[in-house]
Amino acid sequence: MASPTASEPKAPRQRVPAAERRDALIDAAVHEFAQGGLHGTPVDKIARRVGVAQPYVFSLFGSKRELFLAAVERCFARVSERFTVAAGEFDPALALPDTDVMSAMGQAYVELLESNRDYLMLQLQSYAACEDEVIRDRVRASYARLVAHVQGLSGADQERTDDFFRYGMWLNVAAAMGVPDISAGCEWVRAELDQGELDQAPTQ
Repeated sequence: MASPTASEPKAPRQRVPAAERRDALIDAAVHEFAQGGLHGTPVDKIARRVGVAQPYVFSLFGSKRELFLAAVERCFARVSERFTVAAGEFDPALALPDTDVMSAMGQAYVELLESNRDYLMLQLQSYAACEDEVIRDRVRASYARLVAHVQGLSGADQERTDDFFRYGMWLNVAAAMGVPDISAGCEWVRAELDQGELDQAPTQ
């Protein structure tokens, strides 16, 4: 039986297109920035996650800020896409009573928060990074486009749209803390207050 010899040529290493690498880096950045934020995430950590050198990352994005913004804009885009799908699949004839396309989009958002925590945490990290004027302008623009998209899909008036986004922010805070509810009288809030009173009670 013949065995391979050292002189046999090796298969050439396949080159990954820059566009594919860029997409992979944005996905990696979504995860890493969601965990560490803009200032707490080394670019090298994102590069290593994809298997490239840090200088290559900067050849595609120019700066850490631009990589962060690419990740944030992907986050907003995924939310927008999820709303588009939910609105497209909504059928009034099959829907439960007192539900409409806004309800369907709201449920889709809840499912997104439950299935991919990175999108939730990166959204919060993007607001925290708004001390940077460039980031603030881009986050504002992304948020405004999302508001317009929801209005376009639903036909809702300003008041209904405002309620939708207020509830979305409420969901963000609840999901970030890992609780189903953040109302003043909810079970876990009462439990925390009761425990606090016990901790502060004077010992005999």
